[in-house]
This record gives sequence, structure tokens and C-alpha cells, in this order.
Amino acid sequence: MGTKIPFLNQFVTAFLAVTVSVFPALAEMPANPEAERLLRELAKPDQPGWRQIEDSIVREWSKSGSPAMDLLLQRGTEAMEAGDTDAAIAHLTALTDHAPDFAEGWNARATAFFHAGEPGLSLGDIGRTLALNPSHFGALSGLAIILEELGNERESLGAYRMLQAIHPHRPEVREAIERLEKTVEGENL
Repeated sequence: MGTKIPFLNQFVTAFLAVTVSVFPALAEMPANPEAERLLRELAKPDQPGWRQIEDSIVREWSKSGSPAMDLLLQRGTEAMEAGDTDAAIAHLTALTDHAPDFAEGWNARATAFFHAGEPGLSLGDIGRTLALNPSHFGALSGLAIILEELGNERESLGAYRMLQAIHPHRPEVREAIERLEKTVEGENL
């Protein structure tokens, strides 16, 4: 997917402009206090238990507050794991329709759209996820990956850097930043 698609490039540019402009306001949104505490722990560069903290954050983010919505998330996730992206998208669309303020529903559907080969739809849901939860490291990771696949290296590097500021432990993120820094610096010569 290394070739640029004009419509998606225009979408990515608009998406990034909106996302970057709303991040300061998002920092003031009320959040899950336990997830916020865990995110502070995760951000410590010398954190030896980061994998357990990451898992705990994901568990916190997966709590919708409604057993019915939690069941839709579970069914969507199970369908994705079984390789049935159509069923996953159907369950997760029902979830986002009924719980539009539940960031994890949008993130899960973004993942399903990505696996279905729909990067534009995935980016739309990533944008909604980040609007609801600017610290969502999974959504930032997806954003960075899609941007790089679309040939938007500079924007991908920015997304990876935002991700690293929140979650400094993943070696693949450090490697992507190093790789993209070389590519972007080469473009500046």
C-alpha cells in the first residue's frame, strides 16, 4: 500500500489538521481516574512492569458501563479474532451507534476496518477514538501505521512521537521513529 491515493491523502491532511487543533481542548475532558493513574505509571521510561500496566489500561478502557455494550464489544472482538471482519464490523457498528461516547468501540471498529482493507474508514474511527480519548496509544499506533502505509512519512513520524510520549516502552515504536527520521531527514536534503 505504498502508493498514494489522492482522496485518502486529502482526508489524512484534513484529519490531522482537525485532530491537532482539538488536542488542547481534549486534555481538559473528564477521564477514567484509574486509567489516568495507570497512564502516568506507563509514561515512566524506567517502568519494569509496563506490560501489566498496558493490559490494565486496556481493561479499564474496555469498560463501557453497560453489560449490553460490553457484550457487543466482546462479540466484535471475537469475530475479528475468528477472521470474520464483516461480523466484527456489524457488532462494532451497533456498539458505536448505541454508545457513541465509548472510545473503545470506535477503536475496535477502526481495527476491524483496517483488517477489512478500508484505511479511510479506519482513519475516521481513529479520529473519533482520539477525540474521545487522546491518550489512546492503540489508536495512535493505528494512525501511525496507516499514515506510513499511505506514504505520509512525516505525519506518521508525528503520530509515532505522540505515541512514544504516552507509551515509551514498545521497541517497534522506537524502531519506526528511527526509520522514519532517516526517511524524513533525507527528504529535507
